[in-house]
Amino acid sequence: MNKSTVAVAVALGLLAQQASAAGFIEDSKATLKLRNFYINNDNRDSGAHANGIQSKAEEWGQGFQVDYTSGFTEGTVGFGLDAIALLGVRLDSGGGTNGASATSYGGTIFPSKSNGDAVNEYSSLGLTAKAKISQTELRYGTLLPKLPVIIANDGRLLPQTFEGGQITSNEFKDLTLIGGQIEHVKGRNSSNNEQMSIGGANARSANSNKFIYAGGDYKVTKDLTLQYYYGNLDKFYKQNFLGLIHNWAIGPGVLKTDLRYFNSRDDGKNGYDPAYFGNGNYNSSANGKGKIDNNLYSGLLLYTVEGHTFGGGYQVSNGSSDFPWLNQGDGSSAYLTTDMQIQKFARAGERTWQARYSYDFAKVGVPGLSAGAVYLRGNNIDTVSGGRENNSGATEWERDITVAYVVQEGTLKNLGFMWKNAMWRNTIDGQRNQDENRLIVSYSIPLL
Repeated sequence: MNKSTVAVAVALGLLAQQASAAGFIEDSKATLKLRNFYINNDNRDSGAHANGIQSKAEEWGQGFQVDYTSGFTEGTVGFGLDAIALLGVRLDSGGGTNGASATSYGGTIFPSKSNGDAVNEYSSLGLTAKAKISQTELRYGTLLPKLPVIIANDGRLLPQTFEGGQITSNEFKDLTLIGGQIEHVKGRNSSNNEQMSIGGANARSANSNKFIYAGGDYKVTKDLTLQYYYGNLDKFYKQNFLGLIHNWAIGPGVLKTDLRYFNSRDDGKNGYDPAYFGNGNYNSSANGKGKIDNNLYSGLLLYTVEGHTFGGGYQVSNGSSDFPWLNQGDGSSAYLTTDMQIQKFARAGERTWQARYSYDFAKVGVPGLSAGAVYLRGNNIDTVSGGRENNSGATEWERDITVAYVVQEGTLKNLGFMWKNAMWRNTIDGQRNQDENRLIVSYSIPLL
């Protein structure tokens, strides 16, 4: 019996003794979330299929997610229990073009069988025991963190989840402190818990069951928030983050400033064992694998007025390696202003600028309808050709378009439709250009 199972069993025992306690039942909430998800990833390189790369990855499925959140029992220490139940049903896997490979955990959406075909369905159940005293809450079990150093990805049919413990404290006014330790991760196309790794390492053999993190958000004023977070994936990397978010009313609109800085360095075996090396480092080997060494700076300015939001940003990835984040190779998120539909624009040496525009059609009498576009271009990417060569000037660009509508009232209230289209082009050796479309229909039904 693993530690999380023991923790949940203990919590259930305590709750059984206080089942009638006010708050636990009365404050409980449950929601059924339905998501119909179709994705088509088209490889635009004519020679890709001949090189063993699928020319198209296409899948379609129906996802079911039940979120249950209990209240807390009465007393100095309140106890509670949360649960998340996930089920993905395959509707189509593109006649075998599901994006799976011999080394991947699964396809674009679904886990794959030993022969590479997509499974018919996959499911999992996550339980989280929780305790609260004053303004401090402890959680252990299934977690979906959204912090600068660790983010659960929700970009497919079902969300990625983590397993571990976290404590959150709001004892001090305007200050939120968070710390925790993660032991396992469950991919968005998997029903199994795995250990953690980074891009470049072989996640099946070079991994870790210990990611610790801590930090906080301090609200200096109602418009200014400062952030600091630390993350350490044992055997791989240590990372410090500083952030600033500021909203400034200028004329009829509001200017949002978002500044971020990451300092990432090697830890343990990543400093000397090639099996644990990350991507983008040509100092150790011409194949671009080496220890983590990265400083990443970014700034994003957005001005919102009368439904329009427009602006731009710039990001610099310094050091001798790509920016590191928790990455099993099966889909993940990083807290970057450049984490887009296809790429993240955080390669070693890369300089990226971006332009954004979006519009909320509520301003013209169509509430629930929105549309937006983002364009990013990165250059100065470190690559190698015919031996070791840094700063070779490789480039990449991506253009993303999103159109979404959510029904605002009536029987179908909360029914959502979304189309996401992305185009990525590059001059990086060994990388293929991509076009991608996603169609998503979602609906939430309150159960409690």
